[in-house]
Amino acid sequence: MATDSLMLESPPPETIDVDQPVEVDVVRAAESETPPGELRLSPFPVPWRHPLRCAAWVIRFLFGMASLLLLLAVIAAIPLVNFLALGYLLDAEGRVARSGRLRDSVPLIHLAPRLGSIALGFWLWLLPLRFIAGAATDARLIEPSGIAARNWQIGAMLAWSVITLHLCLALARGGSLGCFFRPIKNARWLWRRMRDGEYWQTAGAAVRGFVQQLELRRHFVLGLKGFTVAFVWLLAPTALLAAMKELKPGPGFVTIFGGLLLVWVFSWAPFLQARFATSGRWRSGLELRKTRELYRHAPFAWLIAVIGIYVLSLPLYLTKVVLPPADAMWLLTLVFIASIYPARILTGWAYSRAVRRQEAGLKSWFVTRLFVKLLMLPLLGFYVFILFFTQFISEHGKQALFEHHAFLLPWPG
Repeated sequence: MATDSLMLESPPPETIDVDQPVEVDVVRAAESETPPGELRLSPFPVPWRHPLRCAAWVIRFLFGMASLLLLLAVIAAIPLVNFLALGYLLDAEGRVARSGRLRDSVPLIHLAPRLGSIALGFWLWLLPLRFIAGAATDARLIEPSGIAARNWQIGAMLAWSVITLHLCLALARGGSLGCFFRPIKNARWLWRRMRDGEYWQTAGAAVRGFVQQLELRRHFVLGLKGFTVAFVWLLAPTALLAAMKELKPGPGFVTIFGGLLLVWVFSWAPFLQARFATSGRWRSGLELRKTRELYRHAPFAWLIAVIGIYVLSLPLYLTKVVLPPADAMWLLTLVFIASIYPARILTGWAYSRAVRRQEAGLKSWFVTRLFVKLLMLPLLGFYVFILFFTQFISEHGKQALFEHHAFLLPWPG
């Protein structure tokens, strides 16, 4: 399947500053984890020089982003498969953290438009099938043994066979949107391939190449490891926060201690997970000392990231007051993805800025760092205070305290 040269380009090689040993191991590990064929969003064309290319870039980008969000929402609604959604989010965060460029923040950008065209093509061609099936059902209910019911049933079977063959040929030709509206050209393509004996070889190679570009195994493992990193840091303080079952001094003090500990964890957890996403090594997500060292170089960027993360994640608890049916869960996960995805990109940007300033030997003043901490801790304390009461409005009860959508699975169920 061909990709659009307008949106793709090969990434330039990363540069490593050997005079800064703190992050050299992370950068090297990141390079080893980055697939050699990784593609990214091309630069935005200058509108007054290339207006048509600019318009094509915007249309393709918006269509690709919509397709990507829908894809992540669907897979995030499936248990176990939602680790794959987390992996794609971490991949986007890690790429921004490595390069510092927001245009590297779109995973599967070379496949998202094609996935969207496939989904749209299938949806459009299923509309007549639904109409015919509904008419056949109505005719059968009105007169089960009548001629009209038999004709509608035969028509439904023929339409199902023809449309299924057409969709399979559209996929075999690459799945572009134009393939779904050229049935005659698809039939001619099939005839040429069958005559030359190349159909099964061509279709098989196209399917294998498409699946390989999704990198399912790599992203699933990335999501599983990223989940584990965050879960290790969040489990103990969250369990202490959820300890109080009734108003008594003992459980109350334990809950307060868990809340204070959770404030401390929340101040570092996003960047520990970003560190893991950057390097791909599970152990890097436990390197608190090196992560705290990075904070000294870009405290305001970290403050902006922290505010963005928790402001975007807190409203997600309100969506779980009443959960939708299981078959409509993807509609709710779409809200989760749309909220968590920008927070991931913001965290990757803050991490990248800290790394670049560390490489340049730029460190913020102690007064600046202290001011940011004094501003950040009350904000996180307020977030934990609100988080404690979400157990009383969520359909999951105390389980809601352990879900931590900003770091764990983007899944409300």
